[in-house]
Amino acid sequence: MTEPRKKITLPYLFEKVSKGEPITWLTCYDYPTAYLQEQAGIEMILVGDSLGMTMLGYDSTLPVTMDDMIRHTQAVRRGAPTAFLVGDMPYMTYQPSVETAIRSAGRFMAEAGCDAIKLEGGAAMADRIRGIVDSGIPAIGHLGLTPQSVSALGGFRVQGKSAELAKKIVDDAKKLEKAGAFAILFEMIPDRLCQLITERAENCIIMSLGSGPHAHGQLLIYHDMFGLYPKFKPKMAKVFGNAGEVILNGLKAYHDEVIGKQFPQPENWFTMKDEEYDELKKMLD
Repeated sequence: MTEPRKKITLPYLFEKVSKGEPITWLTCYDYPTAYLQEQAGIEMILVGDSLGMTMLGYDSTLPVTMDDMIRHTQAVRRGAPTAFLVGDMPYMTYQPSVETAIRSAGRFMAEAGCDAIKLEGGAAMADRIRGIVDSGIPAIGHLGLTPQSVSALGGFRVQGKSAELAKKIVDDAKKLEKAGAFAILFEMIPDRLCQLITERAENCIIMSLGSGPHAHGQLLIYHDMFGLYPKFKPKMAKVFGNAGEVILNGLKAYHDEVIGKQFPQPENWFTMKDEEYDELKKMLD
């Protein structure tokens, strides 16, 4: 019998970095998926505001509310009690002011049992990171493609391809690091830019989402990994199993068997004793 996993902590994650062992990180939005990720040994779980698209069917992350995030994060925590759980701060729950950011981060920690929060943005958000960290809450930055700012970035495209834009990402990363971010997620930046940032990081864990193999760990969107998001398949996602196809085939088979009166079969229903049924009919007569 395997030993139950100990709680994943910040010192554990930094120890992995010092040993050169990559960190595994996945998105998750519900209890049964969280349970499976816990069993698989996934170390970090992000309840991303991407749930607006993958779970709620919006075209972007912008309509997601703090209440949406709290409800889903609570469910994930119940399914994955030992994973390092990160709550994603939704749109406009931290941008207005440092105080707003601290209050929103505090809700995540108090109501959902998070281990850390994540927010998007570079130098302009450094004071939010600083305020949150000074309040005793671990914070993760997010640079490169930041979905909440996708309109300003000109769509879902690789960021930092020119030397000038790459330099800005490097500078932003250093500002977030100095503000106290213990980790930064880089989404869709060139692999060599991510490698350069990783090599220069001091006491900061660098995570990659579509940004190459040279970071301290990798993040993937769970629904992209298993063919569960129908609208598009990003290049950065490897499909580890086409669960979407399996589920669709099962749904079609169920539909056809019910229509064709092949389901249910006797093993799928419950019976009562003949004498009880006869007694019931007498009572009704």
